[in-house]
Amino acid sequence: MVYEVTIQGERRLEMQEPIKRVLCPVEEHDGPCEVPWGFSASEDNDLVLGIYASAEKAAEVVDRVRGVVGGREVVLAEAGPGRFEELEEQYRIEHGGIDLK
Repeated sequence: MVYEVTIQGERRLEMQEPIKRVLCPVEEHDGPCEVPWGFSASEDNDLVLGIYASAEKAAEVVDRVRGVVGGREVVLAEAGPGRFEELEEQYRIEHGGIDLK
């Protein structure tokens, strides 16, 4: 399932690096990331993290993100149609055709 994790507040670009490190602690690692992810922005200019994960893993990611964003509101929701489509394909390629659905 593709989820959106919206991190509300100003200085959204400053939040990307700490969130990247919580999702992928070793930048140059072998193999795929545990959870495929990517960044975007909302219409309100909030930071939006797209992830492809099970519901349980998505909740875990949200908890980890909350730990690094300094009290900003973090909201988990299913991604809208067409949002972060590349993450599902990335997961399939990296995990030999396995799908989380």
